[in-house]
Amino acid sequence: MDLILNRMDYLQVGATSQKTMKLLPASRHRATQKVVIGDHDGVVMCFGMKKGEAVAVFKTLPGQKIARLELGGVLNTPQEKIFIAAASEIRGFTKRGKQFLSFETNLTESIKAMHISGSDLFLSASYIYNHYCDCKDQHYYLSGDKINDVICLPVERLSRITPVLACQDRVLRVLQGSDVMYEIEVPGPPTVLALHNGNGGDSGEDLLFGTSDGKLGLIQIATSKPVYKWEIQNEKKRGGILCIDSFDIVGDGVKDLLVGRDDGMVEVYSFDNANEPVLRFDQMLSESITSIQGGCVGKDSYDEIVVSTYSGWVTGLTTEPIHKESGPGEELKINQEMQNKISSLRNELEHLQYKVLQERENYQQSSQSSKAKSAVPSFSINDKFTLNKDDASYSLILEVQTAIDNVLIQSDVPIDLLDVDKNSAVVSFSSCDSELNDNFLLATYRCQANTTRLELKIRSIEGQYGTLQAYVTPRIQPKACQVRQYHIKPLSLHQRTHFIDHDRPMNTLTLTGQFSFAEVHSWVVFCLPEVPEKPPAGECVTFYFQNTFLDTQLESIYRKGEGVFKSDNISTISILKDVLSKEATKRKISLNISYEINEISVKHTLKLIHPKLEYQLLLAKKVQLIDALKELQVHEGNTNFLIPEYRCILEEADHLQEEYKKQPAHLERLYGMITDLFIDKFKFKGTNVKTKVPLLLEILDSYDQNALISFFDTA
Repeated sequence: MDLILNRMDYLQVGATSQKTMKLLPASRHRATQKVVIGDHDGVVMCFGMKKGEAVAVFKTLPGQKIARLELGGVLNTPQEKIFIAAASEIRGFTKRGKQFLSFETNLTESIKAMHISGSDLFLSASYIYNHYCDCKDQHYYLSGDKINDVICLPVERLSRITPVLACQDRVLRVLQGSDVMYEIEVPGPPTVLALHNGNGGDSGEDLLFGTSDGKLGLIQIATSKPVYKWEIQNEKKRGGILCIDSFDIVGDGVKDLLVGRDDGMVEVYSFDNANEPVLRFDQMLSESITSIQGGCVGKDSYDEIVVSTYSGWVTGLTTEPIHKESGPGEELKINQEMQNKISSLRNELEHLQYKVLQERENYQQSSQSSKAKSAVPSFSINDKFTLNKDDASYSLILEVQTAIDNVLIQSDVPIDLLDVDKNSAVVSFSSCDSELNDNFLLATYRCQANTTRLELKIRSIEGQYGTLQAYVTPRIQPKACQVRQYHIKPLSLHQRTHFIDHDRPMNTLTLTGQFSFAEVHSWVVFCLPEVPEKPPAGECVTFYFQNTFLDTQLESIYRKGEGVFKSDNISTISILKDVLSKEATKRKISLNISYEINEISVKHTLKLIHPKLEYQLLLAKKVQLIDALKELQVHEGNTNFLIPEYRCILEEADHLQEEYKKQPAHLERLYGMITDLFIDKFKFKGTNVKTKVPLLLEILDSYDQNALISFFDTA
């Protein structure tokens, strides 16, 4: 059975954060439920639907930005008390809107995530986790990396308190009191946690997680060790997961999995006989899904998926059919309902137009008065700059509350802009002189009407570091622009990983000197992505990285006065040596630098590059042949006379050209990496071989792996 859901937009509030919308429990089975939502203006609003109109139950006054909204109450009773987290304060409201709790946690950081279970309150700020019982402090934990979400296994089913933290370093930390019981490695940075089926599944220990790179998984959090149940890879290259819920939308008696992603995708997964998830439904909305819930809002007996989006829209995907089959008597009733709706919408539109005119007059008067302050309109931007492991590129996602007019991208380092299928904006490039004004890239994206979300793909070059700036101008009057900055790091294509292959031939760079642990940590933060800004606890720290483009690896171990960096790629060691000595010189710290170079590592790196280089050379060769083969096809009238290889090229022509277009300068990148490897190998020997580079490029043009390796050995 195909699942058919129809979209219904209910109302719009201010911009919303992740997990800030819930449905209050229904008074009876399949009765309509009230929606409660908190926004960035600090307003908590509860509303229900009546005759197709949103009717407010209560609405609070504006305040500080609401970061989380959860429902709570006495265990094993309907969870209908509303709790919100704003800055460092927790507030509680009844379902009628009466405030019964105001608890100031006195945390030094703003609350980012919250979970409530009976009288237990679990909170996390960026790095700090706190557990309170009846508003009294119970347990505390300082995480080594940012905490994205917090949850607790159901106490009423397990009779033990087991909080779980989702941390940015691709780890779920299972706590007992203030201590970590064990850590669970997951395939990407986890952004959201949810209990399977809303209650922890059959065992009460089943936990769902979603990652920022779009992967979804189920793990059983047993007392001694975790049990991995299943994992869904993000093969369709969809957005990161922001929210998860369990609800039987298919109507087969088994709860389905509802998933909301940051690219606007809503997905429904059902479970087959082997309890494996199967995609049953997906629908794209135009902006990121911040919250998702299953229930009944629009009309009695019609189940639906209710979502909230970043710009504050509350939307239902309902099982209620749009076109109802009806007799002549009911048609009149439906027509009357439609007329009433059109009439109320017209009145609302007139009221809004009048309000806009009034506000415009007020603005002009205030801006012309002598005491006028700069009245630049404020708007919030939701942005994300992440490295994709699959194609070694950075995704820059910019999302604004209102429609985007244009985005100017400026970079002071050489980068490539790659094509994005989802992107409908028109891009134009401006010529720039890097020697005069440090501009390597100036590009303007002009967006189509009603575009609130723009996704760009960027590829950087390792060793070249600086700043990428995005100037975002929305369609608002008077014109205003916000600038966002993103650091392109020296080893920008490296990504954190849980383990590395210690059997590879490694080159070692050792630094010693009078520097503190915090200083050496700040240098590593400067060089590499995905390293927490705060120095981790302990005297010594180890991080593992993998190069997403070449699959080479890096191990960094450092403490006060010493840093050891090992990599199977000489170029990585060379970049680190140059950047770290530069940073130490800036701070007037004397460094003793020593290195051990493993000659076998050069051949090893060339073998890693070989399949990529061979593929790109073959692709370029095929693309060059397409026009000539098409001309022959037109001339001869058919392709029967061609050898199978050439016929295959013609059949795949569109796909080959598209792939070649998607990867501009890919071949040049690989040439550049081989050239850097050649120069770096001899640089560590104290020899300058830049004069031999043209000879190397000649060998690359008529590429043969053995000839290249022998050139490296004999040069």
